[in-house]
Amino acid sequence: MGHRLTKIYTRTGDTGDTGLGDGSRVPKDSLRVHALGEIDELNSALGVLLAEELPPAMRAALALIQHELFDLGGEVCIPGHASMSERQVSRLEALLDDYNRDLPPLKEFILPGGTRMASLAHLARTVCRRAERALVSLSRAEPVGTVARKYLNRLSDLLFVLGRALNRAGGGSDVLWQPGISREKHAKKGGKQP
Repeated sequence: MGHRLTKIYTRTGDTGDTGLGDGSRVPKDSLRVHALGEIDELNSALGVLLAEELPPAMRAALALIQHELFDLGGEVCIPGHASMSERQVSRLEALLDDYNRDLPPLKEFILPGGTRMASLAHLARTVCRRAERALVSLSRAEPVGTVARKYLNRLSDLLFVLGRALNRAGGGSDVLWQPGISREKHAKKGGKQP
């Protein structure tokens, strides 16, 4: 780490640009800074999930993922730098397999809900997908490591599975989507279908 924060405000970004890890300055609305912000929001969403009473193994896995997201942010913050590895992607795949093993096969789409913990996992999943889209957009304009994109793709899958596992751990089950339910309820009340 080259810089430690000794002063929180620097005034260097007051004109609408910010510094990257390599010392270069870019506009705060650049694709790179946008992707960094999405990764930061994802990490914050995981922090909210970690504030819940999670199963210990899941807590440990998510805490490690928070550190890896900082690594990912460091990679994105320094153009041309690579810090993410296939080993990290493989670890997410192993977690996916472990948590998915005891879940019933999905035959229907599910809604992002159920217990509070499961809902927070689903919310983190949607933020993760947004971060992944931002990284893909950046990769169309500038070089971005393929492992970084793979990592976010696997992480969103893991968060989906964790949402399902947390519903079961909370004594519930998946909240199944019921196609057309609003039309059916409206029709039963004698109203016209939308």
